Amino acid sequence: MQQELDSVKINFDVDGLFFLNLTLAIIMFGVALDIKLSDFLRIIKNPKSVLAGVLSQFILLPALTFLLVLIIKPIPSIALGMFMVAACPGGNISNFMTNYAKGNTALSVSLTAIATLFAIVMTPFNFQFWSGLYAPTSTIISSVSISPLEMVKVISLLLGVPLILGMFVSHYFPKFAKKIAPYFKVGSIIFFLLLIVLAVSKNTSIFIKYIHYVLFIVITHNIVALLLGYNVARFARLSKRNRRTLAIETGIQNSGLALLLIFTFFDGLGGMAILAAFWGIWHIVSGLTLATFWSKKRI
Repeated sequence: MQQELDSVKINFDVDGLFFLNLTLAIIMFGVALDIKLSDFLRIIKNPKSVLAGVLSQFILLPALTFLLVLIIKPIPSIALGMFMVAACPGGNISNFMTNYAKGNTALSVSLTAIATLFAIVMTPFNFQFWSGLYAPTSTIISSVSISPLEMVKVISLLLGVPLILGMFVSHYFPKFAKKIAPYFKVGSIIFFLLLIVLAVSKNTSIFIKYIHYVLFIVITHNIVALLLGYNVARFARLSKRNRRTLAIETGIQNSGLALLLIFTFFDGLGGMAILAAFWGIWHIVSGLTLATFWSKKRI
């Protein structure tokens, strides 16, 4: 029965896709309201922590995901979902969680800015490269024939444009940006969760039937990502605050972007969509649990 997921399609109509697009753009705009040009200057002055974050998120996480796929050997559609999630940049709530965990919020914001720019190229590249190396997923990729350039265009519109607009408002209207930023953060997260609930509610029978196939995989994958970020920072001899930051930045992935790309390019392929949807719920649970634990501990 598990093999059926390779052919099952998750139903998400045109209106649902439109609101998912809109939500992701609003989320990115809200995140960008906290990003300033000085964040990029800070990177130039102290690049080691940012380089460690980029290495962890865009190089090591996709590579470790590939190894995890080789070990677990999930069905192709679930493996594709793992590659897609690992290829995406950090999630929209990583800045909030970093601050709550007594991490380095400034570094988190800087990594968000850099990861967003990198994702325009690195997300399509990592997804194509690693899924192409694994024979079962390579077969699906070949049959779908997705265009990396088209994926770059979609990601640029969803992440790049809102990032630039948000930074523009932050730079020229700082008081206004500071005033509206909290509402954008809370509202966008709630709206995103509602969209996941909407997607699940329209496909309740499918999710109930197959969700147990991805429970263990998502939890394991997420733990691997969190540990990776923390240990890369420790290996780079970064401070405890920065270790917490890199753990959260690597472990909290933009599952909303993953879902949108899955619905856009794979027509809601069952295993991919279920894995990404559950990741979107689980990383909030794991991230908040870890942040709460760290918030009670001294640095």
